[in-house]
Amino acid sequence: MPIDAAKALAAEPRTGEISWNQKDVLLYHLGIGAGTPATDPDELRYTLESRLHVLPSFATVAGAGAPGVISGLSMPGIEVDLARVLHGGQTLTVHRPIPAQGAATISHRVAAVHDKGKAAVLVLRTDVADADGPLWTNDAQIFLRGEGGFGGDRGPSTRLEAPTGEPERTVERRIRPDQALLYRLCGDWNPLHADPEFAKVAGFERPILHGLCTYGITLKAVVDTLLGGDVSRVRSYTTRFAGVVYPGETLRIRMWRQEGSVRVAVSAVERDDAPVLADTVVEHS
Repeated sequence: MPIDAAKALAAEPRTGEISWNQKDVLLYHLGIGAGTPATDPDELRYTLESRLHVLPSFATVAGAGAPGVISGLSMPGIEVDLARVLHGGQTLTVHRPIPAQGAATISHRVAAVHDKGKAAVLVLRTDVADADGPLWTNDAQIFLRGEGGFGGDRGPSTRLEAPTGEPERTVERRIRPDQALLYRLCGDWNPLHADPEFAKVAGFERPILHGLCTYGITLKAVVDTLLGGDVSRVRSYTTRFAGVVYPGETLRIRMWRQEGSVRVAVSAVERDDAPVLADTVVEHS
């Protein structure tokens, strides 16, 4: 049986040490499209070490060797074909601002296994703490096509009621044709994002952009547009990956301000606003 839910949930967390420096942060920011225009003071906060602040979504790649989607699929009780795997959603909780360089302890485990019938969903939880205490918690929802039907719990619904009225702000972000090739240097080596032949086997016409790249692009747009460029205001950030993005496309990012949060919807302009990110919420101070 490809998935043994009981074994996966009972497995001891994997722990280790990670570290990162300013170069890692700068590479991540470039990987999500920061630095345009290159001399813009607002962009230099992401691209110049003397002014550097850290976008909280850096937590999804910090340490480079931190367990991600691919390594999470090697946890006990899980044996699946990588070509059947999609990143279904992501939730990040920030306990305090992320330093531009640091070292921390990482703990990684399967927090839940949901049976969606034709598919299974794994929740891979990562907790990170340094000498001063907890830094962040990441929950990655991993969608495994064809691996459901094992009789497990369906899990909670992640669908939210759509925001009403016109968005307060709408911005567009053009994705570079080579954006996935740059972003994968942050540590996600899944060939789905670089190898045309692998992408075809997985059912896509060409390599797709990492969902977590779109995730970072979107958070930067919210911080820059509605949070005054202050990364320290972000408390949590959750999304459901509703569709793919192809490098070279344009993202349309719609934002609705609510009490203590921003609701966001992201679509692909060139494909008649096909949904990309849905049920997206940035909670802030």
